[in-house]
Amino acid sequence: MRNNRIGFKLGLVIITVFLIVLLFLGFAIDRMFTNFYSAEMQRENEEITSHFAVMANADDTTSEQTMKTFAEFSGVSIFNILKNGEVILHSGIHDSADRSFIRASDIDKIFSGEKINLQYEDTAGHRYMVSGQPISSGGVINSALYVMSSTEQMEQSLSGVRNLLLLSGMGAFLLALGITWIIAQILSRPLLQMQSATRKIAQGELETRLEIRSKDEIGTLAEAINDLAVDLQRYRDTRQEFFSNISHELRTPITYLEGYSKVVKEQLYETEEEKDRYLDIIYQEAVRLQHLVDDLFDLAKMEEGRISLVPEWIDLSELIEQAVRKVELKARNKSLGLNINQSGTAIMVRADGKRMEQIVLNLLENAIRYTEQGSIDVYLIYGSDSITIIVEDTGVGIPADELPYIFERFYRVEKSRSRQYGGTGLGLSIVKKLIEIQCGQIKVTSEAGIGTRFEISFVLPPESREGGI
Repeated sequence: MRNNRIGFKLGLVIITVFLIVLLFLGFAIDRMFTNFYSAEMQRENEEITSHFAVMANADDTTSEQTMKTFAEFSGVSIFNILKNGEVILHSGIHDSADRSFIRASDIDKIFSGEKINLQYEDTAGHRYMVSGQPISSGGVINSALYVMSSTEQMEQSLSGVRNLLLLSGMGAFLLALGITWIIAQILSRPLLQMQSATRKIAQGELETRLEIRSKDEIGTLAEAINDLAVDLQRYRDTRQEFFSNISHELRTPITYLEGYSKVVKEQLYETEEEKDRYLDIIYQEAVRLQHLVDDLFDLAKMEEGRISLVPEWIDLSELIEQAVRKVELKARNKSLGLNINQSGTAIMVRADGKRMEQIVLNLLENAIRYTEQGSIDVYLIYGSDSITIIVEDTGVGIPADELPYIFERFYRVEKSRSRQYGGTGLGLSIVKKLIEIQCGQIKVTSEAGIGTRFEISFVLPPESREGGI
């Protein structure tokens, strides 16, 4: 039971609810039968009393004897009482001396023409149903007639009904207990499987998967756990790959810096030209290392929401031309065409100029890195309510199954060729976050071997749509 506490709790709740319902139902049925038997006995006792009243009104001298005989035959006791309380006729098993059931208030009601009904228990614990009616002659009430019927037979019948209800209730309870145990096991089994799976996932067994195929909330929860395991596994794999890549990216410039600085320090060069070449390599590797560190810090700040924007009115046409000029040499070294296309009426846009340039530069450098021949085209489209920037290349493209993950941090396409293309898998993640924090959107379409197209769109605020400043 310790391994299935939720099943125990679930079963306990179900059986408790069932037990409460069973008790209320048993009580209601018992009350229903008790009231039914009491009402029937009271009706029968009233009818017997009415018969005795008719006999008492008869003028013949044998009426009293007839009443006594009928009382003994019916198993009831009768009392014929005057208004002053004197008993003029008694018959039956009940002791005539015990008249505590006769109350002055009831006598007054009977002599005023009313009928009474009450239940009475004597000193020996016997219960009786008592009915009282007036006996009149010539329109004048002469006496009050009481008829007492023992409730022993009714109580025996009710006892039988109660025993039957008790046995039925116990049987129903035992049956419900078994059914509840089965239901609790069935309902708790998926939750126990989820508990086991989540513990395995927490311990690092990220290949763990659940096979719950129900279409209810349990099935949805199982799918969510499976999706979480997939995401964690991919995150772990990309993180491990990132650490491997970043260690290589850091080791390479550090090795160059250490080696060539040692050469310069110990003057192991032969000419000043050779010395300048070594110093140039040291500078390039230092810049490369600085760029890598900056990317890591930028991503960390964006992840924590600590990056600050400096919005200003900028000319995107000028910003894109400036970015293209910065990467023009890299494109020329690979014999790549680099073109700018603009359409629509140019307007000033309020954005963070430095971050916008960083977005365009990252996309351009990424396009140059993965393009061996052809061209890279940049499109700037001014619409009535939006601005679109497109960077399109004729490079190696991105496989369709890789497209959903290219904006994830640490993710790198073409893992087997990552050393050839370089990069740390941070550029596109930084681009996406910079676009999102400036309320923009980015979409990518690609086809392996043909090229890739990145499309960035920003919705213009009303003041810019009207001309800005």
